[in-house]
Amino acid sequence: MTDDERKRLEALAHYERALWKTGVAHVAGMDEAGRGPLAGPVVSACVVMPERPLVEGVKDSKAIRSEKKREEVYGRIMRHALAVGIGIVPNPQIDETNILAATRKAFLLALSELAVTPGHVLTDHVHGLVLPCGHTMLVRGDALSYCVAAASVVAKVTRDRLMREESLRYPQYGFDRHKGYCTREHEEAIAEHGLCPLHRRTFCRRFAYEG
Repeated sequence: MTDDERKRLEALAHYERALWKTGVAHVAGMDEAGRGPLAGPVVSACVVMPERPLVEGVKDSKAIRSEKKREEVYGRIMRHALAVGIGIVPNPQIDETNILAATRKAFLLALSELAVTPGHVLTDHVHGLVLPCGHTMLVRGDALSYCVAAASVVAKVTRDRLMREESLRYPQYGFDRHKGYCTREHEEAIAEHGLCPLHRRTFCRRFAYEG
């Protein structure tokens, strides 16, 4: 690891460092992926990282442009994390409630899946989120917190893998490429084939086809 990368990680972990210094051993970060797509689930990850070592490459998943690089960072996170919880809320439940309620549910599911009890949770900002433990919500938390950034990578990679699997069931939509987001390719596929069971009907109301 370069000195610049080490310094970047130390700066990114300043919220965690403050908590570790007060004796909080298990600081968790929580973030989600998939609030905006036309298809697929919303996925949340809750990740407890150790104080040492800081894992090279951890940053907001949106800042890691290469899918291969995200997979590499994901692998390092999973090797070093003290605990990882995943919460998945599928598209029918998003349609039944709304994406905000589904995101809150995914956060709670991810927290409940942790193998350890966190002393404090740092989260990206989700309006109305209530957790059964001490937590701090940070606007753009994935860019401000080491553990939240780690969670953003885990959530993103987990969801991307799910969408690649779904592309085998529905190859005509190209889910392995756009992951369910609204791209020209995706819109053209919907126009040609209609909607599949993976689509969020409440997100696709402007499309006339209901295949």
